[in-house]
Amino acid sequence: MANVIQIRKATTADIDALMESRCRTMREVCGFDDDYEFSAEFMEATKEYFLNGNGTTVIAIDDSIGTPQIVGNATLCYTDMMPTFSHPNGKRAHLMNVHVEKEFRRKGIARKMLEFIIDEAKERGVTEISLDATDNGQKLYEAMGWHANTEAMVKDL
Repeated sequence: MANVIQIRKATTADIDALMESRCRTMREVCGFDDDYEFSAEFMEATKEYFLNGNGTTVIAIDDSIGTPQIVGNATLCYTDMMPTFSHPNGKRAHLMNVHVEKEFRRKGIARKMLEFIIDEAKERGVTEISLDATDNGQKLYEAMGWHANTEAMVKDL
């Protein structure tokens, strides 16, 4: 029987599983060992953002075998900026940590999560979504309409 993956917004009831999923994501993206422990500050701030931040987190759930498991997640962080001519309402967003567990990749899950989150952004009036792409994600993002941009410089503080 084929797995049926449910794509939906994360809720407060998902917080523990979502935190575990986010840690798996960060370990993979950063090249950390599976047993790498994140700082208490990182864990607390991440949990606080998921519970109270100005964003939407979408999860992919596999419930085909017993207990439902998060097999993918993506978060869109909303920002209000001073309006510009190309973004007259100032509503923008930054896409973070689109991730699908290895055994569930290449099945369209990331695309479905992105479609869901893009629809949510449109409903909220967002006029631009930025992201930092990994090499693995770049082809999907380009296929869905993202393009390289040299608009900004960044200073880490």
